[in-house]
Amino acid sequence: MGTTQSIRTALIGAGPRGTSVLERLLAHWSRLKTQGGSASGFHPSATLHIHVIDPYPPGPGHVWQPGQSRLYLMNTQSFYPTVIPEDPELVPPVAGRTFDHWRTRQQEQPLAGLTADERAELAALGSRDFPSRALYGRYLSSTLQDLLAASPDGVTVDFHRTTATAARRAGKGAAGEGTFDVDLADGGRLTVDSVVLALGHLESRLNAEQRELQSGAGRLKLLYLPPAAPADVDWSAVPAGQPVLVRGMGLNFFDVMGQLTEGRGGKFVEAGTGGRDAAAAVAALPPGGSARTAAGRKSELEYVPSGDEPLIIAASRRGTPYRAKANLSGYYASAITLRYLTESAVERFAATGIVPGFDHDLWPLLHRDTLWAYYSTLAGTEPGSVTDSDGFLASLQDALHPHAHSAANWEDEARTLIAAHVRPDCRLDLLGLAAPLAGCSFASREDLDAAVVDYLLDDARRSALGESDPVKMAIGALHHGRAVLKSVVADGGITDESWVAGLRGWFESFVEGLASGPPALRAEQLAALARAGVVSFVGPDPKFWLDRKTGLFSAASPWVRGEAVQARSMIEALAPANRVGVNVSPLLEQLLADGLVRARLMMTAEGVPVETTGLDVRPHPYRPVGANGSVTEGMYVLGLQLSAAQWGTAIAAEARQQSGPVYRSGQRTLRDADEIARGILGL
Repeated sequence: MGTTQSIRTALIGAGPRGTSVLERLLAHWSRLKTQGGSASGFHPSATLHIHVIDPYPPGPGHVWQPGQSRLYLMNTQSFYPTVIPEDPELVPPVAGRTFDHWRTRQQEQPLAGLTADERAELAALGSRDFPSRALYGRYLSSTLQDLLAASPDGVTVDFHRTTATAARRAGKGAAGEGTFDVDLADGGRLTVDSVVLALGHLESRLNAEQRELQSGAGRLKLLYLPPAAPADVDWSAVPAGQPVLVRGMGLNFFDVMGQLTEGRGGKFVEAGTGGRDAAAAVAALPPGGSARTAAGRKSELEYVPSGDEPLIIAASRRGTPYRAKANLSGYYASAITLRYLTESAVERFAATGIVPGFDHDLWPLLHRDTLWAYYSTLAGTEPGSVTDSDGFLASLQDALHPHAHSAANWEDEARTLIAAHVRPDCRLDLLGLAAPLAGCSFASREDLDAAVVDYLLDDARRSALGESDPVKMAIGALHHGRAVLKSVVADGGITDESWVAGLRGWFESFVEGLASGPPALRAEQLAALARAGVVSFVGPDPKFWLDRKTGLFSAASPWVRGEAVQARSMIEALAPANRVGVNVSPLLEQLLADGLVRARLMMTAEGVPVETTGLDVRPHPYRPVGANGSVTEGMYVLGLQLSAAQWGTAIAAEARQQSGPVYRSGQRTLRDADEIARGILGL
């Protein structure tokens, strides 16, 4: 760093990722100021000017705005998220704390500016409960204010509540490298030494089928709601009392479900409580068995309609929603310790210069861990299901060992052992867990609805058993393994063909359907809605179309007899595609057109190039690769647009837990932000 240098940087995106870079810049600048003359090349007169550009509120950004409905829940519990690093190897922050520590502090010494709704939620919110996205947004806003209040001398931060529309090379900066001109939608222009692309969730162009549905809806005066952030949708446009088709039964589906039921005045009550509000009943449960989970409930939920609900007809490829989360004391099942897909095991690939393939090298290890988790739990909790359980587990452990004499045929040996010792109805159908209706056909939609309700209640029951349920522990092993796989992908990568065909080709949707589900309470609520006749289902492998004869949206499953379901309204319960080639962003489109960035291409096993979802980047820190193959120095990428270099980029950084495993992938996004800050400051 030059002794009189003035450093100017633009953070494009003011959500959690942009806030993380800002936090790291302040932390490093504070360290430099403290070191003073002992810091190489640093002069006390040096200044740091940070421009933060986002039309949405700084801190929460687009997704986490505090004013959104409190029915939108996070998919992680209070103890999990943070924008403040706890890694002892990083420079300490100037201010801020994890969400859970902030939650505790607000319960003891609430901020004066908290709303009545925020105070009410905080009063009932425990460490193992699922906060609203709105409350997490308040945490982000509060953390940003704390950071700004602790900002060291020599730093100025300007917030621009507008959109960056372009970033182009300009002249030479203070360090001799090229500067950038950043154009703003309000007509302004900023000249900076570096640019950080922390763009977060972006709108995307519709695919051909969606465009056809949207166009047809316009002609026929139907309602079509395309993929969108749920908080951006005007749910009042969906008419009451009429059928509405909902495509997608992942996490966004439960947001839709909540808005069209509880959001319209309906209530969930426990059967036999005389109408007592389920939320009050749940809040009365002991901490951790509780709030927004199914644990501890003695009776099923019932739904009391308000009369303003539509008739929701839900569809997805599986025909069922994601499996619900298990009731655990932490983010990872404490009963699970990976034996095969360990961080030390995958480090051996890099040590020997091997780029692993997913299906050939990594999945066999995780598959072993999953089988061991299931059958060891089964033998311990349901002894009647396994004969000679001690001998079975000893033989299974020997068969699963990667270096056993039979390693090449380990699956056959394990299958033989299982057939000899485990009751047929207790054997694990791993792939079937993610597709519980596969191979089933239904004489009517009523039969289908009954089957889905049975699945939901069984899944909620298993979630309540937590670490005593073998199915949830098999999923728990996959969840542990996913954390290891994130490091494998980010640290050394996997082969292109296995990324395309394996990790993203089949495993991603498989593991998300099992290990990324909602709180178990949501499964109970959906079952109650189905029993109340407010929700019904289409069935697996649905087809959607516009019926020209009736002028209505139509959907049908090949596995369910009867006529197609029809509606005047259709909702895509999906997030906009996270794919840089189809994202609607003036800035991203300009960067691609000017060749400052490019989408990453990967080669399939057949040698065919495939455009991936994310930008082509070079670590570390992550900088985009331009159209000519050269690195665009001075520009950095963080977050979702790294989806071709990292896997699982959407989730928040993980706070350190008092117990349980600490995976390197947990705070990777914060380390990425730290590397970017060091790059900006020339450290």
